[in-house]
Amino acid sequence: MAKILIVDDSRTSRKILKGILEGAGYEIVGEATNGQEGYEKYGELKPDMITMDVTMPVLDGIEALKKIKADYPEAKVVMVTAAGQKTKMVEAVQNGADEFVSKPFDPEQLKSIIEKVLS
Repeated sequence: MAKILIVDDSRTSRKILKGILEGAGYEIVGEATNGQEGYEKYGELKPDMITMDVTMPVLDGIEALKKIKADYPEAKVVMVTAAGQKTKMVEAVQNGADEFVSKPFDPEQLKSIIEKVLS
């Protein structure tokens, strides 16, 4: 069973993601509320994958992605964005994001993206 770390400053988004992912059989090993915390928890927990919100306080998702990829090049990161943040998505992919999903979540799309990234 793949272990996933959820990084999002929105409690609602974390709850929805956790529900969809656990329902699909994944284990949520941790949650973080900003990019810095996400970076630290990745180092501690070594999950198989991270879902990373783009817009967060302290350290945003793009900066956290850069830090994680610099220290852990093998990390699998799926970026989460609000609709209409296309430029952020391009930047994320250029910095090593494996995939991205947009809010509001489409459970089936989310599951297929995660399966693809983990395979």
